[in-house]
Amino acid sequence: MSLAFEAKLAQPHDRAIETVTAALKSEGFGVLTRIDAHTTFREKLGVEFRPYSILGACNPPLAHRVLSHRAEAGLLLPCNVTVEAEGSGSLVRIGDPDVMLSVGGMDQDPTLRAVAAEVRERLARVAEALRAHPEAA
Repeated sequence: MSLAFEAKLAQPHDRAIETVTAALKSEGFGVLTRIDAHTTFREKLGVEFRPYSILGACNPPLAHRVLSHRAEAGLLLPCNVTVEAEGSGSLVRIGDPDVMLSVGGMDQDPTLRAVAAEVRERLARVAEALRAHPEAA
């Protein structure tokens, strides 16, 4: 089982983030956080790194269902999406909720499995939309 869904875009990093954000929005996800690893590495370590961002995507109704059922599942939230420069384009990785749920045996909980299945379907459609994007690589 792969850790993530992947898609390549023939867009520079910042434009790819806009495209990914729009694709997530079409499936009910917003981006709550954005960590620009390259900026942090430059500021804190004095080293250059390729443009690499971690987006924290959240679908509030689904997150509410999970947290209302089992608070420790919040350790798996939000859904992480990475966007990194790759050549003249960008590589997008979207964490697979099924893989994340297998941590700590949470995949044994039927309620969490049901929510994860819905999240997985939505995120798979996001990845599919990115692969079908006019600027997919």
